[in-house]
Amino acid sequence: MTDKATQLIKNIPFSTPVDIVNLVDYEEGRVVSRTLSSKSHVNITLFAFDQDEEISAHTSPGDAMIQVLDGEALINIDGKKIKATRGQVVVMPANVPHSVTARSQLKMLLTVVKQPIGITGM
Repeated sequence: MTDKATQLIKNIPFSTPVDIVNLVDYEEGRVVSRTLSSKSHVNITLFAFDQDEEISAHTSPGDAMIQVLDGEALINIDGKKIKATRGQVVVMPANVPHSVTARSQLKMLLTVVKQPIGITGM
């Protein structure tokens, strides 16, 4: 087993199968999140949105990939509206405005990959 202080992934059991959809629950009128990793070069966050809840337009310093686990998302990337449903992924480029709205109750896994500090030209 690894020491919790050295783990790169948190808030999820190690060395056992996990139904990721059940790690966050829907809450009326809310967006619920569970951070699985938050490092200088990568963030992984699990979300549960109640219907019509959203994350408003913002930019990210890294490429962001949404994996829809349940429900339907409306993703707006710099004015382009994209519908994504269970099993689909959408990648949003770094430094481009984007937002996510739940068209139904929605669970998604968000992975943001940033340029590692001190490394250029990758």
